[in-house]
Amino acid sequence: MKLNVVNDTNGSPVSELQVSDAVFGVDYNEPLVHQVVVAYQAAGRQGTRKQKTRSEVRGGGRKPWKQKGPGQARAGTIRSPLWRGGGKVFPSTPDENFVQKVNKKMHRGAMRSILSELARQGRLVMVGDFKMDQPKTKVLLGRLTKLGTPDVLIVMDSLDNNLVLAARNLADVDVRAVSATDPVSLLRYEKVIMTSGAAKKFEEMLA
Repeated sequence: MKLNVVNDTNGSPVSELQVSDAVFGVDYNEPLVHQVVVAYQAAGRQGTRKQKTRSEVRGGGRKPWKQKGPGQARAGTIRSPLWRGGGKVFPSTPDENFVQKVNKKMHRGAMRSILSELARQGRLVMVGDFKMDQPKTKVLLGRLTKLGTPDVLIVMDSLDNNLVLAARNLADVDVRAVSATDPVSLLRYEKVIMTSGAAKKFEEMLA
């Protein structure tokens, strides 16, 4: 299949790029994409929660009432997990592991599916290159406005330091190399600007 390559300053078409149908022309597999995205988000979670077991909760050392006679159910401590204020049976701990396994085949399939869907929806903007002479945020914002991509992920085959510095103060703009691009980042932004070199690298990685 062919994708239009536009001028990186004004958005006018300049040429066409032949890309692989196996990477940019596959059907959208929503269950697979959902599973991989959830796994990525789960892997980014931090173990900051802490709950107490019945041995860690303060109090409960005395038996609340005698075993026989009161007509109540037997109870040995008021800090039982069955009681209000008691400990948790399976508490959350700081060393909790949220990692979900994602096979390489699943990851590649999800990436192909996302790239293909971006191309179908017109959210993938191909450019020959995207570099800046100076690290000026105002200049970058003007170029993105002309391209109609204020909320964008810029994917490059090799990072341009001036571009990275110009984009780091923009909340809705991110610059990444091909190797650092993941399914969550591709789906997060409204559009994706991709250089021709980056598209070829994706073909090598995902074919």
